[in-house]
Amino acid sequence: MTQPVLEVTNLSTHFPTRRGVIKAVDEVSFTVGQREIVGLVGESGSGKSITGFSVLGLVDPPGRVVSGSIRFQGEELTQLPQKAMRAIRGKRIAMIFQDPMMTLNPVLSIGTQMVEAVLAHDRVSRTEARNRARDALGMVGIPSPEERLDAYPHQFSGGMRQRVAIAIALLHRPDLIIADEPTTALDVTIQSQILYEIKRLAQEFSMALVWISHDLGVVAALADRVLVMYAGRIVEAGPVEDVLSQPAHPYTLGLMQAIPSAVPRGEPLRPIPGMAPSPLARPSGCSFRDRCQRATEICSAEPRLDILADREWRCFHPNEGRAA
Repeated sequence: MTQPVLEVTNLSTHFPTRRGVIKAVDEVSFTVGQREIVGLVGESGSGKSITGFSVLGLVDPPGRVVSGSIRFQGEELTQLPQKAMRAIRGKRIAMIFQDPMMTLNPVLSIGTQMVEAVLAHDRVSRTEARNRARDALGMVGIPSPEERLDAYPHQFSGGMRQRVAIAIALLHRPDLIIADEPTTALDVTIQSQILYEIKRLAQEFSMALVWISHDLGVVAALADRVLVMYAGRIVEAGPVEDVLSQPAHPYTLGLMQAIPSAVPRGEPLRPIPGMAPSPLARPSGCSFRDRCQRATEICSAEPRLDILADREWRCFHPNEGRAA
């Protein structure tokens, strides 16, 4: 069996506060194989982004990884010193952030920023670094890449800025890219184009990709497997077609029923009732039980992890199609 590119085991990331400890990520486990695209979905505050930041060692203090293992190509990342982690971050593992205007420096040209990203990891001439930056812009579909290197972020549209962010992530041909909702602010036409480019490039360069999103439609179009997070835990995982056609966990079903396109015209949406629990007062047992129509007394206990072939879920009352 081929070794996974990324193997996360029982990862927990906590934020201590005056009112208590926020368990943003609570014993999360998953793997990502070569050329595999894994979607990580859930409501805002479910722990998706913090999971990605934990892998890259980007959790801001006082937050920290308190337990668990993060193995990248067999190397344990949680034990690496900062200098060694900086050598991996950006070169072997890259990240695409949600808002490119927050990651691109507005007073530096695109070319300057991309050249510095190349020189930070590779000892090459500035001419060679500029050529690599130009080629990366061309790969993501930016026209006249040589000229656009001299442009500034404000001279690009939102979709083009996001393409620049993707190009920067591709500069070193990383083995793993973590994309944190990079198409959320874009219109559906540009979003479709970027999803197509991402999928093509992942296959072309044999990259693994973790796609963090709250949009099940995007994940359905892009991912091979999907991980559904709720209150800091993965509550369901499996091949994307299987999970979305026969969701086992009531939370996954609730997310699907809240999609506007899935509702016949004239019928109201079916949102998940209630609110996600406060991370400072998370209930014992199943965290979803206060919002679940299937909940019974047994749900006050911690739900076990059920595994069937390549599917897994945490629920005492899985949906009938999956239970069979």
